[in-house]
Amino acid sequence: MVRRAGDTRVNERRIRVVIVDDSAFMRRALARMLENEPGLEVAGTANSGEEAIERVALLRPDVVTMDVEMPGIGGLEAVRAIMRTHPTPIIMISAVTREGAEETLRALELGAMDFIPKPTAAYMDILKVARDLVAKLRAVGGTKLMPPPRGPAAAPAALRTPSAVAPRPPAPAPPLTVPSPIWHTGRDAYEIVTLGTSTGGPVALSQVVPALPADLPVPLVVVQHMPPGFTRPLAERLNAASHLRVVEGEEGLPLRPGMAVIAPAGRQLAFGRGEGGWVCRLFIEPAGHSLHVPSVDHMMTSAASCFGGRSVGVIMTGMGQDGLEGLKRIKAAGGYVVGQDEATCVVYGMPRAAALAGVVDRVVSLNGVAGAIVDALAGPPPSTV
Repeated sequence: MVRRAGDTRVNERRIRVVIVDDSAFMRRALARMLENEPGLEVAGTANSGEEAIERVALLRPDVVTMDVEMPGIGGLEAVRAIMRTHPTPIIMISAVTREGAEETLRALELGAMDFIPKPTAAYMDILKVARDLVAKLRAVGGTKLMPPPRGPAAAPAALRTPSAVAPRPPAPAPPLTVPSPIWHTGRDAYEIVTLGTSTGGPVALSQVVPALPADLPVPLVVVQHMPPGFTRPLAERLNAASHLRVVEGEEGLPLRPGMAVIAPAGRQLAFGRGEGGWVCRLFIEPAGHSLHVPSVDHMMTSAASCFGGRSVGVIMTGMGQDGLEGLKRIKAAGGYVVGQDEATCVVYGMPRAAALAGVVDRVVSLNGVAGAIVDALAGPPPSTV
């Protein structure tokens, strides 16, 4: 790109983007979102999966935006080929449909880093999508890629049943069992594990949740930043690969040991008392009230309020600092906090904020998160505040 003399950005390292979509209108729309953004540059476009593979090989961009559904070689096959030949950060552009959500989650498993919903004709929606896209491009544009994940952790043989799902690839870490003694009852028992994640989260969760044992003595509640329409397919995919019961949260859903709840997109999740014990409480905030819906901070703050020092907080890969305030509340109440390390995060934003604030008790790699949860539950909380 030619720059004029005196341009103060002449030495700026720009993130070069290749836009892939079979719609000429959508390619233009995405390019317009980026053309005036400092530090971003549209290096090229492609109208098919085949052309995308060629463009990436020729242009070597920093990041690719990839349409999910295209004729010929679609987005999934293009992701697979690019990650095999020229590994490059990829952000999927997904239709907000059941099929689109499932295809997007599959693309993430194949190596794509994140996604945004495809823009609609609604003006404010386009503005929000543009903000999200720019933030994600900046977050992943300089990422050095590791080989794509090989699949969720395999289950312990003792926990497999004849009705289990089809065999999965080998686990990256040994299977976990709940050590003894476990603090099941009384004041000295943890009562909940809360987990927050964002960019890189769906794949990270596919490594953590299936590695947890079926007899986990407390519920696990997860906030994953996602737009509406994506959290239920995520819960179903995790449920099929796990020994925990994994469900999307609903109003009044009872919280039970051996279950994992994925907070539904578009609503905030908190906790409250029901007839049989603790339940999920869902609510919709006024527009613009929170940056993230669902929010890790909302969920963890409620956990600190309801469960106090008998809460475990886990913060994983994601940009920004959602979860920091909630983790501070958990820590102040006497709870325990686990943070994912920088080396295994797609984006070391949320865990970094917690680490810098001094609220993290234990830092572990992605493969160590499930073990750290089990280890924490094997002993009493540091406080019973």
